[in-house]
Amino acid sequence: MTAVLAWWGRLPRDARDSFFLLGVITAVIAPHADHLPWWSTALTAVVLGWRGALAGRQRPLPGRWWLLVIVVLYTGLTWLSFRTLIGREAGITLLVMLMALKTLELRARRDAFVVFFLGFFLVLAQFLYSQSLPTAVWSLLSLWALLAAVVLAQMPSTEIQGVPSIAIAARHAASTTALGLPVMVLLFVLFPRIAPLWGVPTEAIGKTGLSNQLEFGAMNEIANDDSIAMRLKFDGPPPPPDQRYFRGPVLTRFDGKTWRAADTRPGQNWLRGRDDLATAGPALRYEMTLEPLRIPVLPLLEMSPGGVGSELALTDLTFVRGPELQWLSPRPITERLRLNVSAYPAWHAGERRNRLQLAADLDLPAGANPRALAWAAELAAQPRFAGLAPGPRAEQLAAALLAHVRSQDFIYTLTPGRYGEASPHVIDEFWLDRRLGFCEHFASAFVVLMRAMDVPARIVTGFQGWDAELQDGYYVVRNANAHAWAEYWVAGKGWLRSDPTAAVSPNRVIQGMALRPQPGVLGQLNPTLWRAMRGGWETLNNRWQQLVLNYSRQNQFDLLKKLGFENPDWTALGQAVAGVILLLAGAGAAWIRWSSRPHDAWSRQRARIAVLLGRAGVALPAHESPAAWARALRRQLGPPTEPAAQWLEKLERSRYAPDAPEPAWGELRAAARMLRA
Repeated sequence: MTAVLAWWGRLPRDARDSFFLLGVITAVIAPHADHLPWWSTALTAVVLGWRGALAGRQRPLPGRWWLLVIVVLYTGLTWLSFRTLIGREAGITLLVMLMALKTLELRARRDAFVVFFLGFFLVLAQFLYSQSLPTAVWSLLSLWALLAAVVLAQMPSTEIQGVPSIAIAARHAASTTALGLPVMVLLFVLFPRIAPLWGVPTEAIGKTGLSNQLEFGAMNEIANDDSIAMRLKFDGPPPPPDQRYFRGPVLTRFDGKTWRAADTRPGQNWLRGRDDLATAGPALRYEMTLEPLRIPVLPLLEMSPGGVGSELALTDLTFVRGPELQWLSPRPITERLRLNVSAYPAWHAGERRNRLQLAADLDLPAGANPRALAWAAELAAQPRFAGLAPGPRAEQLAAALLAHVRSQDFIYTLTPGRYGEASPHVIDEFWLDRRLGFCEHFASAFVVLMRAMDVPARIVTGFQGWDAELQDGYYVVRNANAHAWAEYWVAGKGWLRSDPTAAVSPNRVIQGMALRPQPGVLGQLNPTLWRAMRGGWETLNNRWQQLVLNYSRQNQFDLLKKLGFENPDWTALGQAVAGVILLLAGAGAAWIRWSSRPHDAWSRQRARIAVLLGRAGVALPAHESPAAWARALRRQLGPPTEPAAQWLEKLERSRYAPDAPEPAWGELRAAARMLRA
């Protein structure tokens, strides 16, 4: 370390400042690396490394032909990657190229300022990808580093002080940033939220999550994602565990291994299978903050009100109630949503479906799972089900399947191994052979067997349960709470929920325990510390989301109400902004006036003397001493200035002579009056 510091201290200023600037550029570009093509990151690293080598060896910068070759190469690769040179991804890729190449022609101060301005723009562009708290902190640090580089570029080297210090430049940049923070906060609080300005930034879509299709055995990928999916806050007590189901994609089509949602586009059987909905009892009202998902479905607590085709508008996204009572979006949810909704735990749906409408919920692939279908036929042929009406028969068959799960050695596990490798009949292998699985295995087998016994059934995916501990006043639902359950149709009652997972693993449903992957090293060594650290970070992140990211136009109007505006609107908001601008302008003018005045006692005395004598028509050089002023008075105006000249000589002696008294200011005022007379 000592050797590195010694080497750093021996560097010439040009080399040291170049290395510092290259480090700042690297910090600014780093957040974009995940979103740029791999060749862009590699080529940018080569260019910056080349510039660092030239600075370290004190070699001249390359000629313009080299830069032209790199520009052509970079532009061509950008076109091949994006098929355009316009747009967010292509534009940021080209900006990164320009910033890196500009370091190879830093021949004047104006070149450095081009690099600084590109850096500020790329810092702002980070929020096009993410608005998370780490992104904000990193952006603030990058801004500080860029300002330090700007200050350093304007600090001259002198013979007395030598090469300017980077630490001093950083301190000046920090003080400048601190002065700007109050203005930034005021503008954030009062600047109007006008779409689409506040709708452009979005969070990156998660790598795991629910989907409009479910492959047999694929849900353990979701279980390995312990990140937060949503946060909830109820107006009253939360619902009991058996009512904590969040309805997501409904899957009805099965090809023997993969479940898929029905095609709900117009003209594609949209009206054939629509479910009517009736709710009863008191409503549960709650606030939900939903993290970005990769599905075009809004998972709300069952059962939110609204018939098929009704709409739910949120910002620039409108959800439509689908035929299976899920809320469909025209595109995947890629931004964080905050909404206040209600749910009715007592509900029933689908009572008026006819056989034609139920046909899709009885369909099974031909030739698939023959042993499981034979087992189901044998169960349905038992005498206890003979003579039952269709409705009671369906309920008795569902109860028999759940009883079979409880009585046999089925095991609920996150690592059941892969199905379908030895045989394509995955339901046969699970139900009759291995009997190892988690929610999707049990729900899939349940639905297939119910259909085999001529009972319409389908799979519903979503989330079930939440963390036992409140986090900052919110219930936390994680991606690991992803769940699959079944619904089967009963004549006279409609669709009934059945969760086979509860039969084999009651803790998963009754206690809301999510699927959990194996914890990391810290989680194994000290689970309590790991949970506390994770909870603290998630609480801080939630505060950031609630207070900053979710700060909306309505929050601005609520603030105006507290400030005394009776009917806050855009006009009132404009008046508040104008008032703040005037206040800031006045404060700035007062600061400039105060800072221009002398602040030490001797300077204030000299300024006061100049004012008194200036009123008498005497102008004295500000840089001279009181004794020189006395001589100038005698020389210019003669005997009438003698009292003032003697007072100035007394002031000179009081400042430099030992034990000399300071003259009285009244004498100078009297002398000034004599001069004016």
